[in-house]
Amino acid sequence: MHSWTDTLRFAFQPVVNPTTGAVAGLEILARPESGDILAEARRDPELDCRLAVSAVRAAVRKETLLPLFVNVFAGTLADLGGLPSLHDAVREAGRLPWEVTIDICPPYTHVPQPALLEAVAALRRQGFRICADGVGDGDVPLRLLSDLTPDLVKLDASLLVRPAVVRAMRTLCDGLGALLAVEGVETEGQCAAALAAGAQLAQGELFAPPARRPAADVYVPPRSPADLSVPRSGPSVREFVRPAALLPATASAGQVRALLTGSPDVSGVLLVDTEGVPVRSVHRSRFLLSMSGRYGHALYADRPAAKLGDVPRTVGVDATAWEVLDVVAVGGRDRTSDDVAVVDEYGRCVGVVRLADLVRALAETRVEEAAGLNPLTRLPGSDAITGEVDRRIAAGRPFALGWLDIDHFKQVNDGAGFAAGDELIRAVGRALQQAATGSARVGHIGGDDFLVLADPEGLDPLAAAVLDAPWSAGGRPVTLSLATVLCAPGSVTDHRQAAACLAPLKKAAKALRGASWVLGRAGVPGHETRRGVAPAPAAAGCAVAEPGGR
Repeated sequence: MHSWTDTLRFAFQPVVNPTTGAVAGLEILARPESGDILAEARRDPELDCRLAVSAVRAAVRKETLLPLFVNVFAGTLADLGGLPSLHDAVREAGRLPWEVTIDICPPYTHVPQPALLEAVAALRRQGFRICADGVGDGDVPLRLLSDLTPDLVKLDASLLVRPAVVRAMRTLCDGLGALLAVEGVETEGQCAAALAAGAQLAQGELFAPPARRPAADVYVPPRSPADLSVPRSGPSVREFVRPAALLPATASAGQVRALLTGSPDVSGVLLVDTEGVPVRSVHRSRFLLSMSGRYGHALYADRPAAKLGDVPRTVGVDATAWEVLDVVAVGGRDRTSDDVAVVDEYGRCVGVVRLADLVRALAETRVEEAAGLNPLTRLPGSDAITGEVDRRIAAGRPFALGWLDIDHFKQVNDGAGFAAGDELIRAVGRALQQAATGSARVGHIGGDDFLVLADPEGLDPLAAAVLDAPWSAGGRPVTLSLATVLCAPGSVTDHRQAAACLAPLKKAAKALRGASWVLGRAGVPGHETRRGVAPAPAAAGCAVAEPGGR
């Protein structure tokens, strides 16, 4: 009689970091040649557990050292109270539990949640990592997702047509301390959408299809110019670019060795294709260690150097130093000293940056930023916000600039005392910080005045968070006034012009009674009253001349 193992094979699909091109792990997929053993495993926890054990053993036979993702149904965990046989199989294979992530698969309906949570806790005590699979296309309740506190959440690629949902899930993952992955990615457009929405990992046919042998290389589409042109705050990577040591992708290990031994200041070599796009990164120390070992030169000298290299880490030429650190932080610790390749909009290498240079510069930046923080709220001053305004103007990004203050603040100080006034200012600053999600920035420019920089779509929730809250000082009710100006690309030339547009709007907001909000648009006269009563006559808007005198 044939066993189910006679007709069962396993395939491996990489889980990829689409920013760096690194393979974060391999998901092991059961591929029965006949029958529907997965449907049987859904009904039979013991069978499902045996499948998971077989998956780990299949990975061992392929001699892969990458982290593993093993699928297990939620009902199996609840019924078995954990997977002791899987833990034994991992140990026998010489792997460590924290190298294995348990992908908990739906359905969750009718699964006893207390039993599932107890099983997950047991797996964590053993060292396994936990992934909530099938989120968005399955039936996992949000409360259960929160209680699971997974290390990774996998979304179905069908949700990419609803980027707001993916961004919201990224926010939830940040709160849970989890990474966000998108599975089923098949096109470069989906990959770009996943990155734009905040996904940190992805898998799908685009990168590599499931295969009987673990993929050594994956395809990661180059970042588009639009992706590379959106700067985050911080010094530009252009300030740290060094010349790169480049060799053709076909170079032999002997050629790389000759370059490195003849240039002691070169920390690594990039192997590039005929277009100048990096395809492999050769680290100096690791390469020379391999070559200097017993028989190393005989084994490798005439072989392609690419076999001793790694997938290159790359950033766009318009990236910031903080974005480079994000790239360095992903992957094994043995690669933290690797050079990061800087590429132009076509993916061609224009140089490299070194971690030591970045850390030194960012430490200096942090000292400068600390000196500019307001001592009362620990928020940055106006220079940090206006600098970011100028960067967004240069990048052609729309933005909203807001000015918020406390109504009749002098009366608050006179009536409740300066200590109550200071505490109120700190509370408003904290509320603004908590409401400023995503790329929004908050600054305290002195007294009771705050600056807020946000994307236009982020205005409504931010305004509601601070204007709808009940404020008081010394038992006296207090209201806030908010003035915002929307700046479309080309409507203002620098932060001074944006601030000039904001000034009359602040005056209009202060003329209203109660919590108030006035919204204007750069280059358009007039304003819109979003909050407040008994408005005074409308203040004149700030009209900015268009190019060509229009």
